[in-house]
Amino acid sequence: MDPSNWIAANAGRVPQQAAIRFDGRDTSYAELAVAIDRLAAALAACGVGRGGCVAYLGLNRPEELALLFACARLGAIFMPLNWRLAAPEHCERLLDCPPVVFVVEQSFVAPTAAYVDALPPMTRVAIGGVPPGWLGYQALLARGDGGEAGRGEAGSDLPLLLCHTSGSTGRPKGVVLTQRALAANAANSIALHAMSGDDRILTNLPLFHVGGLNNQTTPALCVGATVVLHAKFDPEATFDAIERERISLTVLVPTQLAMMMASPRWQTADLSSLRMITTGSTIVPEHLIRAVHARGVPLVQIYGSTETCPIAACLSPGDAVRKAGSTGKAAQHCRLRLVDAEGHEVAAGERGEILVSGENVMSGYWRQPQATAAALADGWFHSGDIGHFDDEGFLWVDGRAKEMIICGGENIAPAEIENVLLACPDVAEVAVVGRPDGDWGEVVVAVVAPKEGRRLTREGLLALLDGRIARYKHPRQLLLVDELPKTALGKVRREDVRRLVVEVAERGN
Repeated sequence: MDPSNWIAANAGRVPQQAAIRFDGRDTSYAELAVAIDRLAAALAACGVGRGGCVAYLGLNRPEELALLFACARLGAIFMPLNWRLAAPEHCERLLDCPPVVFVVEQSFVAPTAAYVDALPPMTRVAIGGVPPGWLGYQALLARGDGGEAGRGEAGSDLPLLLCHTSGSTGRPKGVVLTQRALAANAANSIALHAMSGDDRILTNLPLFHVGGLNNQTTPALCVGATVVLHAKFDPEATFDAIERERISLTVLVPTQLAMMMASPRWQTADLSSLRMITTGSTIVPEHLIRAVHARGVPLVQIYGSTETCPIAACLSPGDAVRKAGSTGKAAQHCRLRLVDAEGHEVAAGERGEILVSGENVMSGYWRQPQATAAALADGWFHSGDIGHFDDEGFLWVDGRAKEMIICGGENIAPAEIENVLLACPDVAEVAVVGRPDGDWGEVVVAVVAPKEGRRLTREGLLALLDGRIARYKHPRQLLLVDELPKTALGKVRREDVRRLVVEVAERGN
């Protein structure tokens, strides 16, 4: 069953069951089904049809999930925007896929003034206070009263979700996920978690990431469980919810786990309701795994990416301790291969690039046919990640072939930062790398060489980034050098740059 029918089916089966608990209020499956019907009719009245786009900018809230399922009803595309990005980054994404309707939470309306008038005509909808030229959310819903809600197509390959991921060239790539992909991913998740309508799922990861949206949230709404939704992550609120709501399942990335372990409540909080904690987004430090297991809760790792919706491989709860550090085996509806540089499968214990096949894999990158062809060569998604199988067939992720930096679960493309710094006329060359960090996984470090006779300051370089890229992408450290290490052909030796960065950190400079 495709996502366009999930909520209506659960409304018929368990109408009074709480679908979403948010800010102290429950929305039942019956109420959510009515809200989605009304919203789909309203979007249709605004001109949203098959293949049209609806964008959302804001923190987690029930309206965001309603928009996703209303788009499924219409065969439309839902594009959630990363609220942590800077205005130029939002503008770039909105110009790449102009929405018919743009829904923005009140606190994010003001920053849109920098670019919204430059976008193609669209219906602008504000949740909360309504500025001039914008439509209120309730006024939007009123446009659909008496209209037809439309229907999606069961098992459809129509695009439903457009999530952007950083590209290795610095240009963001819009990952297109179909209704079928979300359904296959939900099946993978339900099987992994043994998820049922009795589960209470806590979601505090941002829904603009497939990890927050699809690891557990959409599968929970498929199976008729209750999603306890937080606007964003807060360690104390997470402890409160686990204890008060008797949460049975949640996803916490390593950075979140580290923040919770820093709290005095970590040792005393009642975690007895948790059947497991799911984690991923980066290689998980061993000390975090041991600390969660010491509290008697299995920590289950997932391997995947935006392009795989995301669940491609997963560790079962029964193997969580025995195979701690592994990302398990292929998810129920996936296949995995490891291949060498020539495309030949490697033997157990040997490293190779991780390839993924399954209905949960993206249909392609939005308007980037060459990148799509390269990523989906021979019918397999080429992840660019390196791993190995052990002698029992469990996958261990060893690193990334791509240059992506993962800081606190966020993907950061070095080239994006390098391009901004290279715009400075005093800069000769730049290399941005990730430095290992116990709390964040990696932190961003920029190594910069000035042009001959020019003078650079750390403060001046960092000021170039303000307002251009999101704050979380700004380097935590900026090193000035005479020149970068290069090959005979003039290519920067990034491994040498990484070694330099680590050496400087170890010296405490």
